[in-house]
Amino acid sequence: MHSFIRLVAASALLAAAAGTAQADQLLGSYVARISGKDHRASDGYPLDTAAQMVRQDRANWHKFGRGDAEDEDDVWFTTTASRVRLERMLGRSGAMSASTRKAIVSGDPVVEVTVYANSVKVRVIGY
Repeated sequence: MHSFIRLVAASALLAAAAGTAQADQLLGSYVARISGKDHRASDGYPLDTAAQMVRQDRANWHKFGRGDAEDEDDVWFTTTASRVRLERMLGRSGAMSASTRKAIVSGDPVVEVTVYANSVKVRVIGY
């Protein structure tokens, strides 16, 4: 019986270790206000989605030097290619709640963007 319990315990430990190895590595986070200027593309047309607006916020910050007072720097989305990846990750299920998407599209909230190796999470932290 003791051998069986040890086998079950060892299997559980291996399963937990495998799950941990598969976990997305936390890289860091930044805060940004998604303001009216982030609701328009660089060439002036209106953006439709929250993912586009968060991406534009980073373009305004890194490429055009047009940040808001609450905007913080980040090291992950400094290039056009990395911002394309950001928008793609923001389109995935779980990146933003429906209420966060609505707040971004219809207002100018302050958000926290948590960056992982293979994903991002956005949540509203203020208005």
